Order: sequence, then C-alpha cells, then structure tokens
Amino acid sequence: MPHAENRPQTLDIVFDAVADSTRRSILDRLRAGPITVTGLAEPYAISLNAVSKHVKKLESAGLIRREIRGREHFCQVDAAHFEMAMDWMGHYRKFWTDRMDALERHLIAKRKRGMK
Repeated sequence: MPHAENRPQTLDIVFDAVADSTRRSILDRLRAGPITVTGLAEPYAISLNAVSKHVKKLESAGLIRREIRGREHFCQVDAAHFEMAMDWMGHYRKFWTDRMDALERHLIAKRKRGMK
C-alpha cells in the first residue's frame, strides 16, 4: 500500500486505469482467477498488443500482478490499490447514507404530522 503522501497520485492512477471499459472488463475476467494475457485477449476484437497495453496500464496502477512462467504471462488481481480506492469512496458512501437517512427521518416525521 502506498504511503499517505502518495495517496492522491495513486488514486488518480487507479481511477484513470478503471476509466476504460476494456480494462474494467479485463478486471472482471480476472476475478475468476489468474489467466494468461493471451487468454485475456480472446474475447476482444482488438490485437494482442492492444490487450497487452491495457494489462500494462492496470499493472502500473497496481491493480493486477503479472507472473511469468516460461513464455506465458499470467495476470491476477492485486487488491491493495482497490482497497485504497474503496476507502476513499467509502467516505462518500457514508455521506450519502447519512443524507438519505436524514431524508427518511424527515419524511416519516412529515407523514406523522400529516396524520394527526
């Protein structure tokens, strides 16, 4: 996990990496477990080289790890930077949950006042 002073830069890199739909799709496919870069490329109508570039972007963002076994490059999800992004988004989840809870309380109180 990056140091606190590097956190904003790391979040920028993570969010930039997941901004692309192909990279998100690659991450979804990797949830099932490690897979080769060649295997990752199979369902896409893009070149192996293009998929490799997406993999490198995800790897440089710290979202996946690559292990080389002979001539095969296996990729797997690396959760550390995902956790950092989720922690950051969690602050906003709490904010909106608190707001929705307050709205619910307000509406219930208003309904009760209207019933009297």
